[in-house]
Amino acid sequence: MVKPTPARAAERGFTYLGVIYMVAIAGIALAGTGVVWSFESRREQEKELLFVGEEYRRAIVAYANATPGAAQGGTPVFPERLEQLLVDTRSFPAAHHLRRLYRDPLSGKADWQLLRREGRIVGVASKDTRRPIKIAGFARGQEDFAGASSYADWKFIAEVSAVAAAPAAAAAAAK
Repeated sequence: MVKPTPARAAERGFTYLGVIYMVAIAGIALAGTGVVWSFESRREQEKELLFVGEEYRRAIVAYANATPGAAQGGTPVFPERLEQLLVDTRSFPAAHHLRRLYRDPLSGKADWQLLRREGRIVGVASKDTRRPIKIAGFARGQEDFAGASSYADWKFIAEVSAVAAAPAAAAAAAK
């Protein structure tokens, strides 16, 4: 049996400390990577929320414009349920304003805050109360989202002016 010398014991101690430092550095690097990944993931969810919200807004406007008589100046009618955007049975053949009901990208569920006027859906919003990463540089029609304190403040509302303007634009294009 070889008796360890003080020099050999010191070498083993330095090797052990070196391994501990390497593990610590690797842990810090992985933690930093996790933060960056989480941030990028949220940015992608924001982009998807903006896309999906606009799809709902566009579908609600299309539904209201498809109201029989709306093109002749009649009052547009908004849907009572989101499912009516999938199959609009008010006309023959049935119209499809939305391909499918989208989930809220932030929650992963189809639990939208439905924005209503006189019992009818005029828009949607996320229920997520976290502060958005994106605070400026929004597209046309989304300028109100700038400086919002939560995602729930990003309200995708079908504006009545857009509903009224669409039949007029279609009639002008037909001439």
